[in-house]
Amino acid sequence: MKLGYHTNTWGGVVGHPAGVTSVKDSYYLANGSTEEALKDISAAGYNGFELFDGNLMQYKEKKEEFKALLKEYSLDFIGVYTGGNFIFSDILEEELIKIDSVASLASELGAKHLVIGGGAIRANGILNSDYDAMGNALNKIVVIAEKYNLIPSYHPHMGTNVQSPEQLDKLMPLTTIHLCPDTAHIEAGGGNPVEVVKKYVDRIKYIHLKDFQDGDFLPLGEGHQNFDEMLKVLNDADYDGWITVELDSFDDPKKGAEISRKYLSKFE
Repeated sequence: MKLGYHTNTWGGVVGHPAGVTSVKDSYYLANGSTEEALKDISAAGYNGFELFDGNLMQYKEKKEEFKALLKEYSLDFIGVYTGGNFIFSDILEEELIKIDSVASLASELGAKHLVIGGGAIRANGILNSDYDAMGNALNKIVVIAEKYNLIPSYHPHMGTNVQSPEQLDKLMPLTTIHLCPDTAHIEAGGGNPVEVVKKYVDRIKYIHLKDFQDGDFLPLGEGHQNFDEMLKVLNDADYDGWITVELDSFDDPKKGAEISRKYLSKFE
């Protein structure tokens, strides 16, 4: 198993303030130290990491520093998470310019995966045409990813127009992008993660695991998710990609990483 961890637990999930007035600068951001995160992820026994686009772009002029961190902590740079609204035609070009710049830097620094979140919910509710717009935008992102030899995957998420299994089923036939299930977000959206993994296993090139119980996102083994069955489905399909633990927040980020890593050891 190739096991990774997301750096967003260190500092929690925020957005770059420049994105309020500039679509091309609208990045996700973990408001903590990337170096501290990588040190802890390595010490907890993981092989690689994923990070947000905003944290990656902090190294745009410090590429050698980023490469030195990879070497120091013996970690692979798995991929970067980015996103957008994707349903508003007036800003789509700006969103794609941002994603192109993120993908370019990620590829240059050795990443393999481009993970896409998003899909805005309108103030007056979701339109059926929003899914066509989403599919069109994601197909353009597939082209961008292929240009930089990255594997593109869509990540369903609470607070977007693709949070329920029914919404996912509307979107997936409209795009060729792969699926990166986030097992806890799928359950929070009313889905069964095992069934979603089974249904879309042929389109899964990358996956995020996190546990869930009583509305809370938790380290692996602290909730009730059936990871045994999910991993069995992946193994039966000869899945050989990365498995990344992604936990939005935890009081002690390193401890959270250690709890999940200990849990995963039973599958090795």
